[in-house]
Amino acid sequence: MSDIPSPPPAEPQFVTATHSHVHETKTLFEAAVAEISKVFVGQDELVTTSLVALFSGGHVLIEGVPGLGKTLFVRTLGRVLGCQFGRIQFTADLMPSDITGAPILDLKTQDFRFRPGPVFTQFLLADEINRSPAKTHAALLEIMQEFRVTIDGVSHPVPRPFLVMATQNPIESEGTYSLPEAQLDRFMFKAMVSYPSEQEESRILEMHSKQIDLSSVLNDQVAQVTSPEQISNISKMNCQVRVEPKLLAYINKIVRLTRNWPTFHMGASPRAGLALVQGARTIAAFRGRDFAVPDDVVEIALPALRHRVIMSAEAEVEGLKVDQELTSLLRSIEVPRI
Repeated sequence: MSDIPSPPPAEPQFVTATHSHVHETKTLFEAAVAEISKVFVGQDELVTTSLVALFSGGHVLIEGVPGLGKTLFVRTLGRVLGCQFGRIQFTADLMPSDITGAPILDLKTQDFRFRPGPVFTQFLLADEINRSPAKTHAALLEIMQEFRVTIDGVSHPVPRPFLVMATQNPIESEGTYSLPEAQLDRFMFKAMVSYPSEQEESRILEMHSKQIDLSSVLNDQVAQVTSPEQISNISKMNCQVRVEPKLLAYINKIVRLTRNWPTFHMGASPRAGLALVQGARTIAAFRGRDFAVPDDVVEIALPALRHRVIMSAEAEVEGLKVDQELTSLLRSIEVPRI
């Protein structure tokens, strides 16, 4: 036996986000916002949350009245980022197979082959998602969580990056179905789209009143700033942005307090905390930092939580709003110094 001591086991090597990576991410974010603004006016929350969700592997639920440019935004986003765009108009008679696809008989081979549905794209606009029954919503659950479709025991992966942007109208309730909690929790953010300001609406009238074909406008005026491969690479590197233990504790306090807040009947799930952590990492990279700070969490807290909490009956009778209560909750928690 040799008396030479064995070397100590090697310590695990952790990859951290580099300054060049966060600079690349910041440059890409600013270029994407600049190109989107050439066609799409305002709605800063929608633009930011959509880009954060895309680079964090999440999805966005958009709530707003018709005519505010939701379809225009998704098409513009697909053009700017070089990704495929698909749209599904949800109706009461839409079947799950209309979304996922189904096996069809090939007359040449006399065998069944899978025909992909419209969900096999990279940017999917699920328009008026609450107009379809629960069995149709369920067809999106596996896709949004596991990025695949299972038909007859065979899994078919969807292209990556994959972003679902679902819209619903908050005004009309006739002929609509409430999204189940399991479906709502799959969305990383819920973005509220409101009416534009007077200056923004004037710009919209000036830009879009000439009846020019939208496809030609996107091709001629909007430049592609990245590719699906670069998006995937940046998303992987964003996971290495530092989140200090103090910030994790701060996020944990926010999520847990929603479950005891007096005006909430039900609080947020642990998935809300995961959305805040990963969203804060992505926001930090967009701002050119390799570490997250409390301001990053606060910036995305309302979109990440507003669809995951349920107001109590008493609070609804009093006319209290979810965003107001969440803002009060955030102000009640001491912000850590990092």
